[in-house]
Amino acid sequence: MMAEPSLQSAAGAIWTVGALCRAIADVLQARFNPVTVRGELSGFSRAASGHCYFSLKDTSGQLRCAMFKRAASGLDFAPRDGELVEVQGRLGVYEPRGDLQLIIEGMRRAGQGSLFEEFLKLKAKLEAQGLFDASRKRALPVMPRAIGLVTSLGAAALHDVVTALQRRVPHIPVVLAPASVQGVNAPAELRAALSALYQLKTQPIDVILLVRGGGALEDLWAFNDEALARLMVQSPVPIICGVGHETDFTIADFCADLRAPTPTAAAELVAQPRQAWLGALDQAQRRLSDVVLRQLDRQGQRLDQTVAHLGRPSERMAAQRLRLAASAHGLQSAARHFLQQKEQHQQRLASQLPTAVQRAWQQQAQRLERASLRLNLLDPHLVLARGYAMLSDEQGKTIASCQQTAPGQAVMATLVDGTVDMRVV
Repeated sequence: MMAEPSLQSAAGAIWTVGALCRAIADVLQARFNPVTVRGELSGFSRAASGHCYFSLKDTSGQLRCAMFKRAASGLDFAPRDGELVEVQGRLGVYEPRGDLQLIIEGMRRAGQGSLFEEFLKLKAKLEAQGLFDASRKRALPVMPRAIGLVTSLGAAALHDVVTALQRRVPHIPVVLAPASVQGVNAPAELRAALSALYQLKTQPIDVILLVRGGGALEDLWAFNDEALARLMVQSPVPIICGVGHETDFTIADFCADLRAPTPTAAAELVAQPRQAWLGALDQAQRRLSDVVLRQLDRQGQRLDQTVAHLGRPSERMAAQRLRLAASAHGLQSAARHFLQQKEQHQQRLASQLPTAVQRAWQQQAQRLERASLRLNLLDPHLVLARGYAMLSDEQGKTIASCQQTAPGQAVMATLVDGTVDMRVV
């Protein structure tokens, strides 16, 4: 039964807000309920009370929904953003806010939903191309010189990250490259921010944080951009992606060198607390001091032993002088003996020299006489004197064989006392 207007006027009924909300709820109850709706889950959350709140949407509309603990306990699956579902429930008005909402009494899967299917297709494509390979993931720097930060200036994630870094590593500079993290322009702005950090020359950045808070699948869609994913894997330094809550996953999470469950966790992963480093430094200093002191003790002990072994320096110097004098005396004696031997050898050589020279002269004279005799024996005139002749042709070439002559050839015979012209017959 419809509620009556609370006031009357000449212009007609004047409703109070609450009465109008109840009247609309009555109309919805009479006109639509119960109702079955098919749509895609968005912004699904489960409160501590066990009640679930989310939206159902499609390409042309969106509807707020509530599923109380009693109905939610009967679900046989874990709903998540992007899933396509069919729900049964009752349309009504949430009077404190005047919001139209659907009270869900039952839910079942009807598919993955267009956005979620698009996400899965892109994920499979990039995974097949190796963009998610663990082999290309890099280790985080232990002590970065500077930290790059990409997020929105108005995001709560910016405050969370800066607060965590200021608390843990206030001495490390942070370079902020602002970009939208939601909306049509967000993918391009995120890519531009990353590129700016890649090309930064004034401050060496060793790690980049890419962060934003949680949201529905469509709110995080900028981080499912394919061009952004390909740009992330080209980063010259490791990237930590802290987008959404622990249950939220985006393509950027898989491309990053490390995924953090929240923006604050991303900051903590790269920021070892300053006190921890100072404590480690103090411990290292104590260990170094202990090592130095032990080394000094050992060296002092060695010095004491050496001094004891050396005794008084004056006594050792006196002993060394005696050894030096003895060595000098021995050297002088050896030098005199050596010179005497050389002098005696020279005298022997001087006495033997005339005899040796005479003997050598006689030997050389005998060798000369024998050589002269052998040379005379080779004189051709001695052969001619025994009645032999030497033949030669008209050019003076010696004829040693009959084969070198021909009948009628003019030849010349050389005898011991002259030459005779002859002709071969």
